Amino acid sequence: MSHPVQEEQANKTPLNGEFELRKKRLDAAIALKKPDRVPVAPLAGIFYPTRIKGISNKDNMYNPGITFQAWIEAAVRHNWDVALPPLHLFPVRIWDRLQITQMRWPGGELSDDQPFQWVENEYAKQAEYDEMLSNPNGFAVKTLWPRIARALTPVSEIMQLPPFPLLYMSGAYSLPPLLGEITSQPNIRELLRTLLAIGDEYAVHQECLKNYANDAMKQGLPIVFGPMTIAAFDWVSDIFRGMRGSMLDMYRVPNKLKALVDMFTPYTIAAPMLLNLPFESKRVFIPMHRGSAGFMSDSQFAEFYWPSFKALILGLVEAGYTPVPLFEGDYTPRLKYLAELPPGKVAGHFDRIDRKKAKQIIGDVMCFWGNVPSTILCTGTPQQVIDDVKELIDIFGDNGGLIVDCNLGIPDEAKPENVQALTDAVMQYGVY
Repeated sequence: MSHPVQEEQANKTPLNGEFELRKKRLDAAIALKKPDRVPVAPLAGIFYPTRIKGISNKDNMYNPGITFQAWIEAAVRHNWDVALPPLHLFPVRIWDRLQITQMRWPGGELSDDQPFQWVENEYAKQAEYDEMLSNPNGFAVKTLWPRIARALTPVSEIMQLPPFPLLYMSGAYSLPPLLGEITSQPNIRELLRTLLAIGDEYAVHQECLKNYANDAMKQGLPIVFGPMTIAAFDWVSDIFRGMRGSMLDMYRVPNKLKALVDMFTPYTIAAPMLLNLPFESKRVFIPMHRGSAGFMSDSQFAEFYWPSFKALILGLVEAGYTPVPLFEGDYTPRLKYLAELPPGKVAGHFDRIDRKKAKQIIGDVMCFWGNVPSTILCTGTPQQVIDDVKELIDIFGDNGGLIVDCNLGIPDEAKPENVQALTDAVMQYGVY
């Protein structure tokens, strides 16, 4: 009988080799170099792996250990080249404690098998631009926090009190009653208990992320992406003004809108460097919402969206990261802009696009990631999936700059046989 350590090493070496092979395969495709074969790399797949195991969406979100195990099993089952991104599993227990209003999720306000939902709203009003621009921190704590997290209302109430003369109160006689008066209030004590509980929940969540990354590596699976950031216009539109508000702002207060976008742009570049993630990945996910043809005209894109987005991409590249923008919606009219980006440094994941135009305009600039339609994965046949993947390989495979996925990641309702067909098609047609 062999020694247990020898057995462990024997099992570990091939998986480590597989990890490096898959990482090399993905890196080569992104750099527009031919790997040994086309990578199969879902950018997302939140509920599919647990749904096929009979696990509810509620259990998916509230029990990350179970979910992460299902994600790894799905990656192994379908021979994906990556593990799904753990940042897509949100800390819902912390959301519960904060009483978050911007999201709804299964086990919260939604039934156990519904997907989570973003709650569109104007959380910041058009009349509040001046305050956001002149006193962003004060506005965030005093006005925005209680609107998006009801549990933080006491912080807002403190901010609205007349300012304390802190220098005058800084003495052995005055400091204890000042702090005692604040912390003896029932709402403040409840807030402090909530914050301590959030700290405990956050530590547990971080440990789950760390364990998932370690388990994925043991299976030879690199994490598909590490940190995430959001384009500045999307941050304003998604988080603060809502779609309706930001669209109106382009006409009514265009200069204020652009000023806020400009203010946020450096933070969007710095965000991936500030995230405390327990795993290494230089690929930065950028979900994009408002820049597509369905939301704004080409001239509006050029004026309001492109300058800050281009600055984000160039800033990340300069810092040594690989941007992975998810171009949601139709980006065919934006291809001329994307052609300005540095070649071999960006992996563009596409939802809807004219594939032949994309090859013609950005084929030597950007790796093409995607974009098998979700409808085929959910309602089609394996042969339809194979045919669509073959078309992708025929168009983009000549220079190696192709990664196969569905248009928005693996849909929740996908048929397992169709998901498997993604890999089968690559094995049949995508080996170089």
